[in-house]
Amino acid sequence: MADSLPSEFDVVVIGTGLPESIIAAACSRSGQRVLHVDSRAYYGGNWASFSFSGLLSWIKENQADTCEETEPWKDLILGNEEGIPLSKKDKTIQHVEEFCYASQDSVEDVEEAGALPKHSTSVIPTSSEVLEEASATTEEECVPLDGQSSGVKGEETSPESPSENNAKCPDDHNSVEVTSLGEKHSDDVTSDQSVSGTENEESTSIMDATAEPKKITYSQIVKEGRRFNIDLISKLLYSRGLLIDLLIKSNVSRYAEFKNVTRILAFREGRVEQVPCSRADVFNSKQLTMVEKRMLMRFLTFCLDYEAHPDEYQAQKDCKFSDYLKTQKLTPNLQHFILHSIAMVSEADCCTIDGLKATQKFLQCLGRYGNTPFLFPLYGQGEIPQCFCRMCAVFGGIYCLRHSVQCLVVDKETRRCKAIIDHFGQRINASYFVVEDSYLSEKICRNVCYRQISRAVLITDRSILKTSSDQQISILNIPSMEPDQPAVCIIELCSSAMTCMKNTYLVHLTCSSVKTAKEDLEPVVWQLFTIVTETESEGTGASVQKPQILWSVYFNMKDSSGVDRTLYDSLPSNVYVCSGPDSALGNDCAVRQAEAIFQEMFPSEEFCPPPPNPEDIIYDGDGTQAEDPRFSNESEANPETLPEE
Repeated sequence: MADSLPSEFDVVVIGTGLPESIIAAACSRSGQRVLHVDSRAYYGGNWASFSFSGLLSWIKENQADTCEETEPWKDLILGNEEGIPLSKKDKTIQHVEEFCYASQDSVEDVEEAGALPKHSTSVIPTSSEVLEEASATTEEECVPLDGQSSGVKGEETSPESPSENNAKCPDDHNSVEVTSLGEKHSDDVTSDQSVSGTENEESTSIMDATAEPKKITYSQIVKEGRRFNIDLISKLLYSRGLLIDLLIKSNVSRYAEFKNVTRILAFREGRVEQVPCSRADVFNSKQLTMVEKRMLMRFLTFCLDYEAHPDEYQAQKDCKFSDYLKTQKLTPNLQHFILHSIAMVSEADCCTIDGLKATQKFLQCLGRYGNTPFLFPLYGQGEIPQCFCRMCAVFGGIYCLRHSVQCLVVDKETRRCKAIIDHFGQRINASYFVVEDSYLSEKICRNVCYRQISRAVLITDRSILKTSSDQQISILNIPSMEPDQPAVCIIELCSSAMTCMKNTYLVHLTCSSVKTAKEDLEPVVWQLFTIVTETESEGTGASVQKPQILWSVYFNMKDSSGVDRTLYDSLPSNVYVCSGPDSALGNDCAVRQAEAIFQEMFPSEEFCPPPPNPEDIIYDGDGTQAEDPRFSNESEANPETLPEE
């Protein structure tokens, strides 16, 4: 297999996380020869999304202890060269703890519907396979981006031609709509197809919401495991954030579909309630008095253009934002909403300027695609890196999964990296190398002090805030309850987001680590959720009101964002390091990092320009179009030219 890989490239990218995938796409788009490899069997690294069985495999992999292999590459290093070994074991995940609370009767005999044979090495089913199953039970067609059908994981689809499998969405779309990434006002987000039949859907939704939820067993979760797309890192896309702008500019948005986040929630005095954000929400709110509504609108109007009124905040610009809010004649209720649900900043260490900027960003994102500032990609966050991998492949990039790199080969005189040696012993030369932080050895990273992210993923039987519609995507910020506890961000996903099976919800909890993930997040989990074991009766009181946890996993993830390049020991000048996910809600850090690295490598090239118009392309020779490499003989599919799992 190694013989089929070319030995000369312009750029070699190791790791398929979001920043690496953006860089690979930008380099390929600018005409560079790109080799994109990953030792894992799936795309995305710590940005990936898994089916339920895929996540169980990932859990076992990260709970197992593996020994480092020997170093046969040393025999391939020449006299004027030195080798920098890369890590063969991903050590970014720690303290993985899994818990199952659903009934486990006869679970040993249950297999995932449509699962691959057990000897297969693939751990993630393609979204197209899930789509084929979902389309059989759906009635309403999702709105594709830019008038085309969506591209999905592992699907060999030309960007210029529609996909063979049209995406279908679950029945209830009256509250969560598929969104195209174009300039739209909130009134224009829904399609004509979605508007038709709303009354019937609403009455059905109300009946479903009032009905007693069905008891979900573990065997059902396993059997419907391909309905789940579970993100390792939980994030949302700001509608005017850097990632949305990049997706639109580069036309990568054609490969994905998005849904509006429909609810911003707040947790106050032991209750979860919805926060009014837009002007219409504020004046329709029954939670606020008329005086509070006027106070809130006046303050939000000021925040939208706060730079033009420096006298309003200059005297307190270095104070805490929470203290500044107390001087603005806002009620405690409004102060809580603004601090934790709109600005979403820390009460302890956020200054006034940062709080005003965060509030302004929130308000500027309102109305572009809906009444909230956030979008969520169908099938999970793991779709976004694959969209950029697809763009890279379209412009000639070569992809190889399960393809580990043993070492970087460095010239002793110039101190520049000249090649890599892969696990087949093949030497591959390149001018630039991009490496994800987790591939670097402990020796290179010995001066780096990493932060940690605490993560929890729950499968529950009902929403944290029950409403007439059971198809809601919600975000909830829980402020720190103790001085040493971090604030926790909660994102709750429904089945219409293509992330979980029907009658269940997928809940992501994220915070900066203080202790292990379980210790950091469990206090919040028990405030909002409950468990009913097989030995307990289906009791009464609070346990009935709270959602029940069916299954959960806790883990800590290394946060390598913000690490200064100089802290990496003996790193060659033409080797660039990409960080893993950070704890922020958005993706701006990854986009900024990708653009900075690309501009450092190719300062005269535009970063991810729009693709050429098909009508403007001039082909060489007799004017006939060259054969698309993606439709080559399957026997030559390794190395792959499309991201395929």
